Amino acid sequence: MPQRLSGKLALVTGASRGIGAAVAKRYAQEGAQLILVARSTKGLEATDDAIRQFGGEEPLLVPCDLIDYPKIDEMAKAINDKYGKLDILVGNAGMLGSLMPLQQFPVKMWHETIGLNLNTNWHLIRAFDPLLRLSDNGRAVFVTTGATHTPPAYWGAYATSKAALEAMVRVYAEEVKNTTNLKVNLINPGATNTDMLDKAFPGKDLTEHPSPEDITEAFVQLAETNCSLHGGIIEAQAPEYMAIRS
Repeated sequence: MPQRLSGKLALVTGASRGIGAAVAKRYAQEGAQLILVARSTKGLEATDDAIRQFGGEEPLLVPCDLIDYPKIDEMAKAINDKYGKLDILVGNAGMLGSLMPLQQFPVKMWHETIGLNLNTNWHLIRAFDPLLRLSDNGRAVFVTTGATHTPPAYWGAYATSKAALEAMVRVYAEEVKNTTNLKVNLINPGATNTDMLDKAFPGKDLTEHPSPEDITEAFVQLAETNCSLHGGIIEAQAPEYMAIRS
């Protein structure tokens, strides 16, 4: 079968584990050239080891704390100097934060959660929009959650940050829809067998949920040249995506 992302340059944040690592591996299988970003150098190297079996170009590994916002601008400049464009941006990095009543939330944890889940993605848009516009078919994909629609108690920072992310991304989509070839969308992965879900529900049997690898088809479709959806939210566990993946 032809590789669906052949010749595309894709940047994936949070690529050291979980959904980000699974998307990176799937994109590599589909022929994309990868820039992988995460705080953990060891985790990035593990993703890199898994990707090497697919051949193609070695991923560019960028260990970076994405709450250090000036580093995002530096990264964008370096990518511009090296590649001159970016085809696909996947804003996946995120954190759950503490689960507790709003009024008891630690100030530092609140700001870190809002910072990574919302502000980091604004900085990514700000820094990489010019490079996405230089692509013939730029694609931006951001990861949200079902918790924005029926926010559960004690999920204040996470649900708030992701609700704001959805609003911001849809504003961005509206702003670029008539002037560029960019397609900008959101993905809700649903409950997935990851460390974050384990933290949210300690002791829960996670094997009843799909693995990160099982939900990557939606990420591929939103990154493809023939993607027509813009300003939407995809449910990654919808039957049409899971059926295609399996």
